[in-house]
Amino acid sequence: MKLICIGRNYTDHIKELENEKPTDPVVFIKADNAVLLKKQPFFIPDFSNDVHHEVEVLIKITKLGKHIDKKFAHRYYNEIGLGIDFTARDLQKQLKEKGLPWEKAKSFDGAAVIGNWLPKSDFEDLNAINFSLKKNNEVVQSANTNLMLWKIDELIEYVSKYFTLKIGDVIFTGTPAGVGKVVANDKLTGYIEDKELFSINIK
Repeated sequence: MKLICIGRNYTDHIKELENEKPTDPVVFIKADNAVLLKKQPFFIPDFSNDVHHEVEVLIKITKLGKHIDKKFAHRYYNEIGLGIDFTARDLQKQLKEKGLPWEKAKSFDGAAVIGNWLPKSDFEDLNAINFSLKKNNEVVQSANTNLMLWKIDELIEYVSKYFTLKIGDVIFTGTPAGVGKVVANDKLTGYIEDKELFSINIK
């Protein structure tokens, strides 16, 4: 299973981190070791003092595909989910400044939360899905997929140019503004519309 992640897909988050707006999707990979096991807490790694939550809408691939045209992309997934791309922001900053890869900051053990899945058929418009993240019962991230620079089917078309998509692969479609530091005893709860899809305790 590959975790294919999209960076800088929401304008407000680009501004938040003072990044340049990309001309193409920013793509990086998390390894399968990053998946946080169900019902397990997230343990802040000892190599970072600034781990951030980044809530994201997820897509699970159901068919093998390569060079998928956008108009056929809807055939390659049946479910919509929600997750967190945990990021060791301090480590990522150091790596970026040196022009080095991000994996240590993005793909460490437990750095990918994958919540429950909802049938695609539950949604009238996949480009108008409300989603949010609460930290200790306070909303810290809230957005709608209509704010994506590249929509779901466009992302599938783009990433399948470079990577063969396989059954079970998960695409993290990008995070909106509101990312922030987690500390021990925080509780993170993710929602699509009014449905809770995950709840994570921070240790």
